[in-house]
Amino acid sequence: MLANRRTFMGGLALSLAATTLSRPAHADQAVAPLGEDGLHKPDWIHETFRDMRDDLEEAKSLGKRMLIMVEQRGCIYCTRMHEHVYIDDEISRMLREDFFVVQMNLFGNVPVTDFDGEERDERDMMNRWGVVFTPTVIFMPEDVPESGTVRDAAVMTMPGAFERGTTRLMLQWVLERGYDGDEHFQHYVARNLNP
Repeated sequence: MLANRRTFMGGLALSLAATTLSRPAHADQAVAPLGEDGLHKPDWIHETFRDMRDDLEEAKSLGKRMLIMVEQRGCIYCTRMHEHVYIDDEISRMLREDFFVVQMNLFGNVPVTDFDGEERDERDMMNRWGVVFTPTVIFMPEDVPESGTVRDAAVMTMPGAFERGTTRLMLQWVLERGYDGDEHFQHYVARNLNP
């Protein structure tokens, strides 16, 4: 699976260029309220027991792709995503209809169970998964071996705040299983920017 995994680590210029894909939003969604943990709580986030095995099975049973969204209290980049990106009608529709979104707190203490059965608090699990920045969005494949971990199985990791165009294309690329092909995500974006 490691050969298929691609990590989108750079691309400030790409994310800025992708703003040209942002169509005027006609009826953007309202910004989600903050929960007790200080994280935004849009209606497309699923509250679960954070057992990755169960969450993946539930996502599959609903015909959705599992997405793990890691955020933290006071994160200005997370807030920017919720206030300017996730309110986009098409992005919020995709997150609601096509993805099973599980939210994690980078410094939280809620127990999380990885695919291999290892249980740790959120903050320790984020260390295990190598998450050091918020927001980070981790996309899971449809199936993960019992001995797997989120870190090893992820088909794409998107660390950082991006504009609407890049975010929309990332969601679309994952749904189209672009990570299985030879086209790098940045080439996919460039092709969609200049058809």
